[in-house]
Amino acid sequence: MTANWEITENGYGVLTFEISEPQKKVAIDKAFNKVKKNLNVPGFRKGKVTRSVFNRMFGETSLYEDALNNVLPVAYPLAVEEAGIDPVAQPEISVESLNNDEPWVIKAKVAVKPVVKLGQFEGLEVEKQDRSVTDEEVEDRLKAEQEKNAELIVKEADQPAEYGDTVVIDYKGFVDGVAFEGGEDKNHSLELGSNQFIPGFEEQLIGTKEGDEVEVKVTFPSEYHSEALAGKEATFEVKVHEVKTKELPELDDEFAKDVSEDVSTLGELKEKYRKELEDEKKQLADEKVQDAAIRKAIDNAEIIDLPEVMVTEEVDRQLDHYLNNMRRQGIEPDLYYQITGSTEDDLKQQFTQDADVRTKTNLILEQIVKEKDIEVSEGEIESEIKSLADEYDMDEKQVRNTVSTDMLAEDIKLKKALGLITESVKEV
Repeated sequence: MTANWEITENGYGVLTFEISEPQKKVAIDKAFNKVKKNLNVPGFRKGKVTRSVFNRMFGETSLYEDALNNVLPVAYPLAVEEAGIDPVAQPEISVESLNNDEPWVIKAKVAVKPVVKLGQFEGLEVEKQDRSVTDEEVEDRLKAEQEKNAELIVKEADQPAEYGDTVVIDYKGFVDGVAFEGGEDKNHSLELGSNQFIPGFEEQLIGTKEGDEVEVKVTFPSEYHSEALAGKEATFEVKVHEVKTKELPELDDEFAKDVSEDVSTLGELKEKYRKELEDEKKQLADEKVQDAAIRKAIDNAEIIDLPEVMVTEEVDRQLDHYLNNMRRQGIEPDLYYQITGSTEDDLKQQFTQDADVRTKTNLILEQIVKEKDIEVSEGEIESEIKSLADEYDMDEKQVRNTVSTDMLAEDIKLKKALGLITESVKEV
């Protein structure tokens, strides 16, 4: 095969290659054998028309499209191998010529993996992270648990609702005097200050009492998830049935035992919270250090002609991974969008923010694997299979049937490369 590769722009090029006469013949024969099965030609039984009769009636060129589809899955990879390129996305195929008595000439616009020149990636210096926990943070965690365990007590009828109280209400919303869908509920419990409702709604219920009937006037945000209501002024007819206030439990040993089976005193509960906060802060700090080190490794490297399609495909991979995790929890995408009031475009935009960094990170890790000649043992693969089985509550055999060992090996190599960056980092 004759294959020619020519770089055109920013990680893209044109691969020109030929489909030889022998390849053409095999592909056209295959296309004919497929087509003739369904042909009804006078004088022949169904599917038995001869090639010469077919060519005379329909022309051999009528088989070329099917023939090309037959031969490309074989011819294109061979051309890629001959040209010595590393495609990162599906090619855009175009036909240069399909002459009868000559090799067919095909062109493919191809995005290829960029050249990566590593800079310093070991022993990098990043800003020191604070992992200490203050007494105030422990007290805040304790107060949050106290709030969580508060009881709601009904206020006397003449006592007004205050910030933090919960009101039990009926409400019905109107836009231009017409009730709108989803704007009505009965016996709804609403904590004032929780920001569950649109801005301005909860504030207008502060000061109301049991039995009050009030009008609440608000304006829906311009970016509200319902286009029919976005930016519209609305009036809600609200009836207050009850006003409830929080009664906080005493912070004592009994409280400590109620909220945690692991402790018997308030002091022990505080120590437990301190340890949890220390673990949380350490994890967060380690993640920040790792992220800073990776970004420095990216800044120190040179990535030449990164094709945009690699970033786009990274966004799609993250989106698919996220939605598949939702499905494993029994939540289909449409239900997720309904619950969150978002769309697929919103979610895609979220993953777009760091897609460039993630793409460059993967490229750098792959280059480290290559230059450091990182290898993976059978034992490491077995350990990874066991870890995945434990994480997803699966049988190890299921994991082996789901994920190829080659893929696992590549993942382990990338983790090792990441370790070379993060395990040598210095906080200053």
